[in-house]
Amino acid sequence: MSFHCSLTADFLNPKGELVYKDIGLDILQDAAIGHAFFKAHEAEVTPAQLAGSDAVISLTPRYTAASFEGVSDSLLAVVRFGVGYDMVDVEACTRAGVALCITRGAVNHSVAEAILTWMLALSHRLVDKDRLVRDGRWAERANFMGGELRHRTLGLIGAGGIGGTLVRLLSGFRMNTPLVFDPYLTEEAARGLGVRKTDLVTLMAEADFISVNCPLTDETRGLIGAEQIARMKPTAFLINTARGGIVDERALADALRAGRIAGAATDVFDTEPADGSHIFAGLDNILLAPHCIAWTDDLFAEIGQMAAHAVADLSRGIVPESLLVNPEVLQHPDFLKKLETHKI
Repeated sequence: MSFHCSLTADFLNPKGELVYKDIGLDILQDAAIGHAFFKAHEAEVTPAQLAGSDAVISLTPRYTAASFEGVSDSLLAVVRFGVGYDMVDVEACTRAGVALCITRGAVNHSVAEAILTWMLALSHRLVDKDRLVRDGRWAERANFMGGELRHRTLGLIGAGGIGGTLVRLLSGFRMNTPLVFDPYLTEEAARGLGVRKTDLVTLMAEADFISVNCPLTDETRGLIGAEQIARMKPTAFLINTARGGIVDERALADALRAGRIAGAATDVFDTEPADGSHIFAGLDNILLAPHCIAWTDDLFAEIGQMAAHAVADLSRGIVPESLLVNPEVLQHPDFLKKLETHKI
């Protein structure tokens, strides 16, 4: 039985050309999987867009219960081009008998490397020193002393693939044993990673660099608020490459404006896209990126290959279980029926 994969329209520019160099389309072609892009980009995917699709490789749009109305007989899976899935109503996806897959692991190195870049840029006051030269303020350089990673402490909020990769990347910087707040990390896994599990209160008070790496869920929304930020050292930095909504933006802005912490960096915002009117825009002690700090051609090629391989597996009736967000769907009769039609 033929298999058709749709891709969301935000992979294309207004001229209909690919925005990114490589998103794994050659793998779909090699597997003889028919594929096409949605005709238009909608903030929320509609049933009409999903009609006739066996799988969808999806970049940014939202999926609600309304998105899946009437598509349960055809759609087998939504494959997120990335690891975040807060834009997908997972329960609605499961009720419709649709698997939700993410490209778990593909982003680990790129995001960890980006966090390390920000750690070095913040501690060495990279932007400040660049401005000294551009503004003709060379004589002021002694007023902008930086710091090193050596003998400093990293605090990880979430120690999944990204956090673990970051710990390994930092192994040569002679930092202290990293602290981790992650209720799902076992003591055995923590020892294997070379980190020390602790509570959030201790981590916020003791870490010199706090990196937010957890997903946005009901459990983590607002996790880092005014109370937590108030516990940070005045020399500490907060870095968020996870999701907006985990860190209270106003509380962070207040702390930065008052100089109660040394600085911050964020790739994510409560409402995206953010612009020059954002609460962070007028602050000099925070580095900003438009949810792309880790984007590289290498990263997108790896994500695309993983997403396309997942679709290729599904086209042969194989579930890529290591990428599955909603394993409950494996018990759903509609999902099993659709999967059976594609088994070789």
